Amino acid sequence: MREAGSLTEEPTLDGGPTATQKPLVAIVGRPNVGKSALFNRLIGSRKALVEDIPGTTRDRLYADVNWGERAFTLIDTGGLDPSGEEGYTPLVKRQVEVALAEADVIVLVLDARDGLTATDLEIADLLRRAGKPLVLVANKADNEARRQEAVQFYELALGDPIPVSAHHGLGLPELMDRLVLLLPVGEATAVPAGLRLAIVGRPNVGKSLLLNAILGQERVIVSEEAGTTRDAIDITFHYQEQDLVLVDTAGIRRRGHIQGGVEKHSVLRAQEAIDRSDVALLVTDASDGITAQDTHIAGYVAEAIKGLVVAINKWDLMPADGETRATFVKAARARLRFLPWAALRFVSAKDGTGIGELLNAALAAGAACGQRVATAELNAVMRKAVAAHGPPSVQGQRLKLLYVTQAQTRPPTFVFFVNDPSLLHFSYRRYLENFIRKAFGFQGTALKLIFRGRVEV
Repeated sequence: MREAGSLTEEPTLDGGPTATQKPLVAIVGRPNVGKSALFNRLIGSRKALVEDIPGTTRDRLYADVNWGERAFTLIDTGGLDPSGEEGYTPLVKRQVEVALAEADVIVLVLDARDGLTATDLEIADLLRRAGKPLVLVANKADNEARRQEAVQFYELALGDPIPVSAHHGLGLPELMDRLVLLLPVGEATAVPAGLRLAIVGRPNVGKSLLLNAILGQERVIVSEEAGTTRDAIDITFHYQEQDLVLVDTAGIRRRGHIQGGVEKHSVLRAQEAIDRSDVALLVTDASDGITAQDTHIAGYVAEAIKGLVVAINKWDLMPADGETRATFVKAARARLRFLPWAALRFVSAKDGTGIGELLNAALAAGAACGQRVATAELNAVMRKAVAAHGPPSVQGQRLKLLYVTQAQTRPPTFVFFVNDPSLLHFSYRRYLENFIRKAFGFQGTALKLIFRGRVEV
């Protein structure tokens, strides 16, 4: 594994989802045969994008599956065209080859509706060379006639084809029974829970390249074309003796610029990734400064009450002097003035520089997300806050703070019991939040403040 620039401790990849040490099963096949539909059906959720468009899935997706007493990790891959040389085809092919190298068992998905194609024959030749146990699946066998037509796939000489319908859930028990018979025997180890980092940003700012720089290997497709990454992908790795989980996501555009279909789904997946993360790494392009789209995404992270580190990428293209950096920071802070607690870090995903500082900031933000303050200490600080600057009067009435407690962490949530929540002015709410930050830190994470009415006795 190559060094990632200025990293003081090289992150060690935990095999992504293979950290479970469960057997790996890779789903492969040509485009649009229903691989992602089968993947979703087997894992019981819509983790992979499903559209009636060839090439929807490009990167490898992982999910754990249980069948009876056996557990394994399922890998969804992009549509494979072994002889294709245009567009994403070579990139997808490389990702599929990695999946095949990792896999213990391969599931070759064919289309019972289309029948045997020349591409199917090419893929079959590729799989023979892989030398792995294989299950042949004839998908889209939605009726008896198509189930009978599955016999044509015997021509591949790869065993008995299993007719299934991923869309209708037909034939799946037989498929799963066949799979578990081929799995290697061994004890599975659970993946430890880790700090979840969602890599987010508008399209083409270098999110996937940054992920690859962090991991020190080509884990997801990197292309010059905007919008390459469409799925959210979870990868577990170790850094500074901690477990972390990276979530690479599709670029987020402003709502008015979101197209239907795949792109709309991708934006939803990116937002879901933020929702289930602890800290978001917002990747921006240094040559563009902090754009309106960047602030829009940052605002979503704040609304989700997550930690935030702004990764200013492509800094290698900027002049290497302190004045340029200071000017940039001043302008960035002005654009992100509603998030003064967010950390800024300068990186070059291309050169691998600044990655250590970025991860350290993410760890600090994660620690802040999990920080807890004792109730007695919190109330003492809030009394000082009120003494220094009392609440403003609203129509002759004044807010009274009766009691404060931290209800939870991740996100840090503070419940204020007051005489009347309607008397709270937004500026005083901000004042109290800033006072908490000044007293206890919480840098790098959003805070949740809840005000509840209580009868004064």
